[in-house]
Amino acid sequence: MKTYTFEVVIEEDEWLDERIKDPVWRAYIPELEHQGASSWGYTQKEALKNLQDAVDLLIESLLAHGEEHLLESIVQHERECASEPCSRIQVSDVPLIAITV
Repeated sequence: MKTYTFEVVIEEDEWLDERIKDPVWRAYIPELEHQGASSWGYTQKEALKNLQDAVDLLIESLLAHGEEHLLESIVQHERECASEPCSRIQVSDVPLIAITV
């Protein structure tokens, strides 16, 4: 069993309709965004929750289709391309619980 920890980017976003002034928040994992790991919410907390749901579905789909090797190839690619040693993705051989406050 391996635990993958990915850095999440949360940024304030704008509505397509310029008349709406209330901010919305976009959350995504850069290394998995092309796979569908992005979401939004009316608050940062909601955006993170929605992103967690999207990532859960993404991983479930990868496992169901026998494509879990894609996670390893993403990690390997990040290690090869990063200017500093793999700071945005961490892999552990033990289960972890992450809490963001």
